[in-house]
Amino acid sequence: MRVIQEFTQEEIRVSIFSWNNKYIIKYEFGPMEQTFKVSEMEVLEESDLGIFWKGDFFQTVKQRFEEMGKTFRAQLENL
Repeated sequence: MRVIQEFTQEEIRVSIFSWNNKYIIKYEFGPMEQTFKVSEMEVLEESDLGIFWKGDFFQTVKQRFEEMGKTFRAQLENL
């Protein structure tokens, strides 16, 4: 697995890897993570991957983390 890029955006850690003819885009926030796989055939240049940490897609990732966090905290209260 090759690391393409790693950075933090709005407190969310974004890691991009290349592995098995796929780009793996991983978002981490606290104890939670979301991972997406994109075929290298779908992307002309690595710089085109920027659409995954901008605009509506990234806003949806943030919203999903909020939902995940609420669910996680509720479950922890039931321990």
